[in-house]
Amino acid sequence: MDSAVTSEPSGNPPETPGTPAAPADSPELSRPGYGRLLRTKGAWTFLLPGFAARQPFAMLTISIVLLVQHTTGSYGAAGAVAAVTGVSMALFAPLTGRLADRYGQGAVLLPGVLTHTLSGLALTALALADAPLWALFAAAVPTGASVPQIGPMVRARWAARLQGTPLMSTAAAFESVTDELTFVVGPLLATALCTTVDPAAGLLTEAALTLIGGLLFAAQKKSQPQVSAARHLRAAHGSALRVPGVRVLVVAFLGIGSVFGGMQVSLAAFSESIGEPGLNGVLYGVFAAGNMLAGIACGAIAWKSAPQHRLLVGYAALTLTASGLWAAHSVLVLAGLGLLVGMSIAPALITGYTLVDGLVPAGARTEAFTWLTGAVALGQAAAVTVAGQLEDRLWDGAGFLVPMGGTVLALVTLVSLRSRLATRPRGRTVARGVGHRAPVAVD
Repeated sequence: MDSAVTSEPSGNPPETPGTPAAPADSPELSRPGYGRLLRTKGAWTFLLPGFAARQPFAMLTISIVLLVQHTTGSYGAAGAVAAVTGVSMALFAPLTGRLADRYGQGAVLLPGVLTHTLSGLALTALALADAPLWALFAAAVPTGASVPQIGPMVRARWAARLQGTPLMSTAAAFESVTDELTFVVGPLLATALCTTVDPAAGLLTEAALTLIGGLLFAAQKKSQPQVSAARHLRAAHGSALRVPGVRVLVVAFLGIGSVFGGMQVSLAAFSESIGEPGLNGVLYGVFAAGNMLAGIACGAIAWKSAPQHRLLVGYAALTLTASGLWAAHSVLVLAGLGLLVGMSIAPALITGYTLVDGLVPAGARTEAFTWLTGAVALGQAAAVTVAGQLEDRLWDGAGFLVPMGGTVLALVTLVSLRSRLATRPRGRTVARGVGHRAPVAVD
């Protein structure tokens, strides 16, 4: 028998301390399916509080806009305060993720939830007191910086339990659908509260849900990724952004954010230009429905192609469909294109999150997920600003050039740097025996 160092035969992924992983060929993990995913032991203990805790994230922007517009009478001031909150969140989210990888999710969530709640209450009080704009900006910074990164933390919990199994792609799809559902329910709830109860009710409810949901989620200690000495060393070695594949994915997710932001502004402008402002919600609903339907389908398919190849194909479809938006001049054509754009976004998002499992060591996954989430938020904030300027300065529908430009640039980056998306080898080192001759690098 040869003694060369090689990989283990295909079988169990490396075990996570405190959360033993099931074998990859286990019947429960070998085939994708939402039923199998939701039967994962302990999943519901973090899914339910996680859904409640991530709801405020979708309520925050619209709650700030409605409150500040009511107290100042200016949509410009309201949008500026909301933008400061969004940029602050995008910049600080990766730091939150890195600290969670180092010290555990609970250790980061507790102070973060309290800070966000107090900052949100302070922002509400300042707005109601007609404080100057600079004071609102000052309160918006910690409010955004302390937004709990529940979505990335839930994804990290799935990765710790399912790493190296086909169900990881199903989990990514499930989370994408959950995010989309959150962004449908959250703004509707916030708008209803602000318009029927009180202009401050949306932000106050957001703060309360953050506090209650965040504390309940943090209390689920058994399902959170364990922080071992080895993970601590790997996390301390450097940021997840040092992984070349993560940097490529960040660019891709900036492009996805440009679609969300450009669509929001441009659909509203289009509806206004034809004298039917109420169509805005319908058109955006069609776009969101396409995203949800494609996300559900992606999680139910047993994919045979490599995720990096699926990402390139999915992103090419997104770029193609987004590039036709600016030429649409009728409601039906725009609705049809919006549906196709939504259906193209889901595969790109899901595959990008799936790739993190193979690109990033376990001790840096939460940070990696927050980089991607922050990239979407940053791309969205930039797209809203640019698309608004284009709509004001050029022609009706010019804002749709933003999704086209953002996705084209991101696709060029993906194609040029596709080799960096190759996943890292897994496995422990064993003596090579008969039938196990493929050498691999050792973590």
